[in-house]
Amino acid sequence: MTIKDIAESCGVSISTVSRVLNDHPDVSPKVRQKVLETARAAHYVPNNSARDLVRARSEGIGLIVRGVGNPFFTEVIHAIERAIDAAGYSMALHQIGSDDDEIMAGATLARSKKLKGLIFLGGKGDYQSSDIAILDVPFVCCTYTVRFTPLPRESYSSVAIDDKMEGYRAVRMLLEKGHRKIGVLLNSQHDHSIGELRYMGYCEALSDAGLTVEESLVEETGSFALSDAYEATGRLVKRRPDLTAIFTISDTMGMAAIKALHDLGRAVPEDCSVISIDGMDMTNYILPPLATMAQPQQELGVTAVGTLVDMIEGRAGNRHILLPATPRMGGSVAPC
Repeated sequence: MTIKDIAESCGVSISTVSRVLNDHPDVSPKVRQKVLETARAAHYVPNNSARDLVRARSEGIGLIVRGVGNPFFTEVIHAIERAIDAAGYSMALHQIGSDDDEIMAGATLARSKKLKGLIFLGGKGDYQSSDIAILDVPFVCCTYTVRFTPLPRESYSSVAIDDKMEGYRAVRMLLEKGHRKIGVLLNSQHDHSIGELRYMGYCEALSDAGLTVEESLVEETGSFALSDAYEATGRLVKRRPDLTAIFTISDTMGMAAIKALHDLGRAVPEDCSVISIDGMDMTNYILPPLATMAQPQQELGVTAVGTLVDMIEGRAGNRHILLPATPRMGGSVAPC
């Protein structure tokens, strides 16, 4: 019996049988049980060599991950991998450093592996038409979009949150709690990526509340590293001991800020509130749990794959999808 025979016997698609046999979670328990019982009864043994041959012919989908070691990407990568496999493709994963050129890396990988398409996980928001001209396969920007250059929107696809709006919402929550001396921790005010967009949201929220941005409340870390955020928090608090809250543009910075505040003798949230953006699961297990705007990590990955596969298979062209973040208040925010 082949996988096609099992699918016909169970009244499901071949891809559903494949997901069951590869232990993917996105199948109902009833269907999973029926497929497994049918496969056992037929003494079905997966033909790995045949499966690998099919995948090789598909030429695969490349995933370029920018920012080696970013813990936020872990769950997104897992979701992308499962979705690519369920769609009948194989994944070619390539990680690059934060300062590397993801477009060049993607173009090189696509040509060497004869890929059908690319997903860029993390990247810059200032591509020029000349930059993407070297890509001869469809691609999706996942977790970011190109906002800092007039790149034609019909020339690429993106799946992300609205970083500026989520920064605005996070700071607005602090304002609604009565905070007025709100510091911000970010990698750079001018990174032409998510850091700059989230900082723009911070500035707009203060402006709408009738407040001006005080440069002494703005602290750049230079990176997303925990150690850099820890040191930057110390500089910020030393310079502005009167601050009552800190908005950090990522969960890693938020966790580092809570640790630094503790070491400086400032209780969170009693003496200083902290809120961030990302929603990493690990932030539920620090004390206090970090308040954050949680990105839909699974949905980001699955939607990016679906968008790319639709382009590869001719069902749709380039499109741009913004997904909402969900406030998770944790325990690091209190009224001023």
